[in-house]
Amino acid sequence: MARRNPLAKLAAAALLGFGLLFTLDPLTPVLALAVDLAAAPLFGVRPVRLARRYWPLLLSAAGIAGGQLLFTDAGPVRALGLGLRVLAVALPGIISFGTTDPTDLADALVQNAKAPARFAIGALAAFRLMPLLGEEWRTLRQARRARGVDAGRNPIAMVALAASLSFGLLVGAIRRGIRLATAMDARGFDSGRPRTSARPSRFTRADAALIAAAALAVALILTISITAGAYRPVFT
Repeated sequence: MARRNPLAKLAAAALLGFGLLFTLDPLTPVLALAVDLAAAPLFGVRPVRLARRYWPLLLSAAGIAGGQLLFTDAGPVRALGLGLRVLAVALPGIISFGTTDPTDLADALVQNAKAPARFAIGALAAFRLMPLLGEEWRTLRQARRARGVDAGRNPIAMVALAASLSFGLLVGAIRRGIRLATAMDARGFDSGRPRTSARPSRFTRADAALIAAAALAVALILTISITAGAYRPVFT
């Protein structure tokens, strides 16, 4: 499944996520999570790797559920449903992007989705630069420590230091993006002439079957939730 066309994987992830945007009950996202976790090994994603990528979202979901309980009039069931929905919406995207090569994604955008080459190559460059943000964050933090700037165990100081580091990271990312855009334009990436593709990207019947399977899974999840009487639409 990991060898499927990147657009097919993204479309399947979008369908699974879209089916959860209009419900607040906990059963629907639980069913979706069960489907996602069952499909993860088919994409070659091991549980250890998935947990390493997924743990920040677990904290986010717990924070959202806790915030709903503390600061709104939402009951425990609705707060749990909101937290689980965050996990269920994000997990398909994590699996899809985690098994997709950025170059293959750019090729699929240009050849299959007929996206402009400027947009696809820009997305490829951004995808390639994402891991550098983590390295730059660690460098900034170590530089602050070398200068004697450390928050210690003070939570307020931690928040202030994180905000300062985020601003520095944003400035560095903008500067890096400007330099990269200038270099790409200098190499003719924005010449406006038709471009050829060195690597063909094919959208096969298996890719269409993956999208159909995702749509069927969403339909089954919603059917089970509605039949069980647990489905709670957002607009109620």
